[in-house]
Amino acid sequence: MVKVKSVANIRHSGVATLVLFALLVVGLGVTTPSRAELDVQGRVAGPMPSLAPMLEQVTPAVVNIAVVKSQRLPESFNFFGGPSGEPPVRRSRGAGSGVVVDAEQGHIITNHHVVTGADTISVALQDGRVFEAELIGSDERTDIALLQVDADDLQALSFVSEDDYRVGDYVVAIGNPFGIGQTVTSGIISALGRAGINNENYEDFIQTDAAINVGNSGGALVDLNGRLVGINTAIISGSGTNSGVGFAVPANMVSTVMDHLIRDGEVRRGQIGVIIRDHTPVLEEGLGLGAEQGALIMQIAPDSPAARAGLQVSDLVVAIEGQPVASSRDLRNAVGLAGVGRELTLSVIRDGRARDVVVAIPGGGSAIADNSGGDADQGRDLNDNRFFGALLDETSDGVRVANIDQRSPAFAAGLRPGDLITAFNRQPVDALSDINELINAEPRVMALTVERDGQQILVIMP
Repeated sequence: MVKVKSVANIRHSGVATLVLFALLVVGLGVTTPSRAELDVQGRVAGPMPSLAPMLEQVTPAVVNIAVVKSQRLPESFNFFGGPSGEPPVRRSRGAGSGVVVDAEQGHIITNHHVVTGADTISVALQDGRVFEAELIGSDERTDIALLQVDADDLQALSFVSEDDYRVGDYVVAIGNPFGIGQTVTSGIISALGRAGINNENYEDFIQTDAAINVGNSGGALVDLNGRLVGINTAIISGSGTNSGVGFAVPANMVSTVMDHLIRDGEVRRGQIGVIIRDHTPVLEEGLGLGAEQGALIMQIAPDSPAARAGLQVSDLVVAIEGQPVASSRDLRNAVGLAGVGRELTLSVIRDGRARDVVVAIPGGGSAIADNSGGDADQGRDLNDNRFFGALLDETSDGVRVANIDQRSPAFAAGLRPGDLITAFNRQPVDALSDINELINAEPRVMALTVERDGQQILVIMP
């Protein structure tokens, strides 16, 4: 079975295999002969390409982290007659990694899962110094925590923008696998924008094949210039050890979360009160919005920031603050990490026209979420007023859902009894004949605009 594991510390007695290959070196401070020169034994003379000069500058900024956690045990575990009324306590130790990101302030980034629940946190520098660390703040949803130490002569890494790296770029992972000490591995960026490991979290992972193992959590993923690309956080593995599929939180997200933690000690997430889903070329065939990707608004909560800003169901969000939105995840991450008290400019497409909508984020509103809808495919004809398991009724105010089979595709897609169907693929619907006519055109996608409890909702049918 393939499992997704965070790379927090677990005591292990094996020996990690370190793989380091020669790379084309640019800007590493290494000179290479302009022409191959061989000595009398046929060996290449002169310096060889090496990561060592860059690593000598970078590795002092990557630290080892040791934590001690206490766990209360049931009274039944009190074999040795401890003090009456006090449950026995078991202390456990763990190890992980961290990255100095502000030498002057002593700020160190690591993973939330490395330090959560810790009684004490110790930071060991490459030069042998050890400091007790204070937890400034932590965010479970991005798996980022911020520590602070009172230390001089620290060395910090600078962040690299997501515009400065691509799939295929060489990267180096630095951390403390299995608690054996600082270790360097290398590979490439295998993919960008990975998500779905934990749908409750805010994910936009960098995937790499640089060897990442238990204990690498919170360590650095750097480029060949020694800049911080991301914070190593998770692996996919069937055995719990490296299988060439590791994940790092990108530096842009780390920087945003760090700002929240410094200011508030937590991430106060922005919410605008919409339910969204990915827009796709297939959906575009049915809706004809004028773009093939973005975040499609399916539902808007009454009196929410989105409603007050004038956003509408079927609006397609294609950018936020000038940054492209390719999927619902992009919008969710951007709004969630924007923080409360801000105004965001959303670029939307409505009725084939682009427009900007400014949304104020007061916080505490309805959550922004994804909604995938159903994907079953059963019957296209409206026979006996039945529509994918929903019984439709033609009334004076239009077509309503009179009843619905809870096992049907219509129910799975989101239709509910009492819904008033007002549009089919953005075409107005007043009678059952309108729906029949539109179905007979055999659309690949059917998007129903319905009214429910004073709200408009977009329901995507198979």
